[in-house]
Amino acid sequence: MTASTAESIATLRNPLDSDLVKRLLERVTIADMSSTATISAPFDGQPLAEIPVGTSSDVDEAFKRARAAQKVWARVSPAQRREVLHHFHDLLFTHDELILDVIQAETGKNRASAHEELIHTAITARYYGNRGEELLAPKKAHGAVPVLSQTTVYHHPKGVVGVISPWNYPLTLAISDAIAAIMAGNAIVLKPDSTTPFTALLAVDLLYRAGLPKDLFQVVPGPGRVVGQAIISQCDYLMFTGSSATGKSLAAQCGERLIGFSAELGGKNPLIVAEDANVKSAVEGARIASFTNSGHLCVSIERIYVTDAVWDEFVPAFADRAKAMSIGPGYEWETEMGCLQSKGQFDIVKTMVDEAIEAGATVLAGGRARPDLGPLFYEPTILTDVPEGVSLLTEEVFGPVVVVHRVASVDEAIAKANDTRYGLNASLWTTPSRAKELAPRIEAGSVNVNDGFAASFASVDAPMGGFKESGVGRRQAADGLLKYTDAQTVTVQRITPISFPYMPRERYAKVFNTALKLGKKFRILT
Repeated sequence: MTASTAESIATLRNPLDSDLVKRLLERVTIADMSSTATISAPFDGQPLAEIPVGTSSDVDEAFKRARAAQKVWARVSPAQRREVLHHFHDLLFTHDELILDVIQAETGKNRASAHEELIHTAITARYYGNRGEELLAPKKAHGAVPVLSQTTVYHHPKGVVGVISPWNYPLTLAISDAIAAIMAGNAIVLKPDSTTPFTALLAVDLLYRAGLPKDLFQVVPGPGRVVGQAIISQCDYLMFTGSSATGKSLAAQCGERLIGFSAELGGKNPLIVAEDANVKSAVEGARIASFTNSGHLCVSIERIYVTDAVWDEFVPAFADRAKAMSIGPGYEWETEMGCLQSKGQFDIVKTMVDEAIEAGATVLAGGRARPDLGPLFYEPTILTDVPEGVSLLTEEVFGPVVVVHRVASVDEAIAKANDTRYGLNASLWTTPSRAKELAPRIEAGSVNVNDGFAASFASVDAPMGGFKESGVGRRQAADGLLKYTDAQTVTVQRITPISFPYMPRERYAKVFNTALKLGKKFRILT
């Protein structure tokens, strides 16, 4: 394993200087700024800045402000909203170096992984800026009776959308869903993860600088049991990204209030290497899919199924590539993997790997911590021969760990890939023509052919979400915006009410029965 030496732990800079922190804290809605928590850098454990801790009263105030701002914003035309999103898109690139520095400082990820966040946020802003007006425009629908019934569907904003975002992608998972909701005419109350608040605040600051009206985007940092619960009790729709267990609990609470809920949840994502795969490409693709963002990625790969025909070629090459990865702290572009984000997640990874090894698993690469690089570094790890019953086989690790399995055929690989309660993402390495038959058989919300996850993740014009316990609803595409609206059907009945009240009921029934039969036969009625 190659250690990155471009920037030593001793010289790591803190991008959150006092002036920047002061400016960003103006974007939080907290009355008592004296109660704070320390945000520390995962790279070296050093303090970065202090963040005020919100209360339920702060959430009350945030909703009060957001609701007032939303009533005005709802009257702003989609064309004007587009200008804000497009300006925000441009500001992301104007301030890209600072944004990447802050993301890395709060998460410990490598720079390339931070850049993925920036790109996804930017293309989401561009997409909804470009398509929002069209998606929100009133749409004609087929009425009950041709000519006589004229039906139009309108979309109205929900009101104030609550967003509870995680620590692993603190920019795009805090902002991209909010962008869609804002384009739809809503206000936002955001609870960023307690360990990564400044990335979200930096993005919100840029949104306001792009022209977002005052108070439309509220941010209340603080613990989930206080701030999160207060948001759930008041929001008109909730967007959540996190674990399946937490997602189930939040869904139940939203159900009690009869409000909409959307969530991207956990995964145990499979990658299949078919006998006709380009093995060289599959090796690098599997490396990226498994170890990007230190494995802190809902759609990352944790299971690999390799067919007999290419096992001897793929597995040694994959192990060698993982061993050759450069890991370490710092803001340079060359480092291929950073550290884990927290002591809690580090302990989960170490415990699950140690348990597997003690049970008899074979270590092909990694399997150990790297305290010489920093307190939370763990090598990219590849295991095989993991015995049944070991939690690492079925439970999400959410770290740089993948298990390789040998299978006789692609059919066996697909059966094993589907044998899980999750269904978020999958990767299939085969010929494009064969993939058209194989990919739809995999039970996952997205299937990437000859790519790990980025191809579908970046396809913002297509919906993204999970099957089974991996999620509810979809982000991206039309669904990702329209879920933040209430659809309203308006039908104008011309000449006569549809019940034809002046016609005898028996005659009415015969006329309508005949009309419906003819409408079906000649395909006049939809």
